[in-house]
Amino acid sequence: MRVATFLACFVGAAVGCLHGRDATIPASGTQYWFPQPVDHFGGNNATWQQQYFVNATFYKPGGPIYIQTPGEQPLVTRYVDGTHPTELAQKTNALVVAIEHRFFGQSNPIPDLSGSSLQYLTIENTLEDFASFVRSAKSHPSDVFRTAVSKNAKVVFFGGSYSGNVAAWMRAKYPRLIQGAWASSAMLYGRLDYYQFDQGFGRHLQALGCAEKFSQAIEAVDDVLVSGSAADVVALQAKFGVPQLTPQDTAGLLSGLSTFYSMTHVSTVKDFVNDNVCSFFSNSSLTPIDAYSRVIKAVVSSTGMTEQSLRQMGDTSYGLDNYAIDQPGRSWYYMGCTWFGNWQTAPPSSSGLSRYRSQLVDLSYFEPNCQRKFGSNVAIPVDVSAYNAKWFNSLRGVSNIYYTSGSLDIWRDATVATSTGNLLPNWPSSPVFTIDGATHVQDLGAKQLNDLASVTKARNIGDALVAKWIK
Repeated sequence: MRVATFLACFVGAAVGCLHGRDATIPASGTQYWFPQPVDHFGGNNATWQQQYFVNATFYKPGGPIYIQTPGEQPLVTRYVDGTHPTELAQKTNALVVAIEHRFFGQSNPIPDLSGSSLQYLTIENTLEDFASFVRSAKSHPSDVFRTAVSKNAKVVFFGGSYSGNVAAWMRAKYPRLIQGAWASSAMLYGRLDYYQFDQGFGRHLQALGCAEKFSQAIEAVDDVLVSGSAADVVALQAKFGVPQLTPQDTAGLLSGLSTFYSMTHVSTVKDFVNDNVCSFFSNSSLTPIDAYSRVIKAVVSSTGMTEQSLRQMGDTSYGLDNYAIDQPGRSWYYMGCTWFGNWQTAPPSSSGLSRYRSQLVDLSYFEPNCQRKFGSNVAIPVDVSAYNAKWFNSLRGVSNIYYTSGSLDIWRDATVATSTGNLLPNWPSSPVFTIDGATHVQDLGAKQLNDLASVTKARNIGDALVAKWIK
């Protein structure tokens, strides 16, 4: 999660980051603000303004309301004019709404991101924000949407990645308000050591034929970072073109950069992981570590990153006391510390698994920053068992949720549809669909000319379900 601050388009709400809008949908998004209490449960009754966008281009009387949230990213108009729910709105006469998540972007209950302020970043408050919005939209639609919308309009919540969590939880907690939820790549299950992220990236590399060499490169890097002299470490950093950081911070930085393209969408003609990772390892004139350095340098070059931005991204001591708002990585880190963990570690040596990130990227890389950033009141480690018992189990037996996950999604093993089987029973009214060959949240992206057939199938299944929910 360290690198998530910079690689915002590829982490969390990664709906169509490298894909254009559907040109048939007119750009349309009007900005509004909705008042919310800091704490819905009495701890702080002060109010703040939550940002939302509305696209009523395709709405006709009697049509449904489709709600999205960017989750752990700032709100942009793409969420109402550049995703699949907007395409579906065109077919179903729906009104599309996108609501910014508390403590992200311009929607801040308190104007700083200190630990004392972020205590109000809870799942309960987050869900009640959206529920309060829907209640007002139902009772006074003209005030909320500035257009005549039926008070009896059906509501469907869409979400991808963490936003898929929100969609599923909204259906589970508020079934009378939310008629259905489409939860794509929803990372609902919490783990302390989420080394399955590493293994998910490995599955993609295996499919492309470069996993073995990539793993060899990681072992060569670790030979230096773990056992090499200080001079050896400096030489390695120079070879990769990264700043002189601690060995552990260097390991974390390289791990994040090398998975930069891991959540980009795969099409019938394009796989960014193949073009920007495996292509280097297919060059027989390069050793694995030389190929790995080319991968890192290419990412740095293509993003225009500077030594300063690399240092900010890689140095775990950077910005510990920077409480300024609009730091999505900081708010997201707090959620990892206090909600679900899912720290993206390397697999333990005892597992016998191949590694695609340094062994130095373990819990000691992530957990100490929880208290360094947010104060001693944040318990270490986060209680993922309690989280799963309350929030994952709340989904058992809930109808009208559509769970999707890509077979190459690095977050797949945090979803309901893991690589080893479904974590929830496949209820007929809440089906689970694995999208073969797809990565993260591909089904909720706007349609593209070269979409995988499996992505189109996932959308068609979802569209049919939504049609039932809004009858």
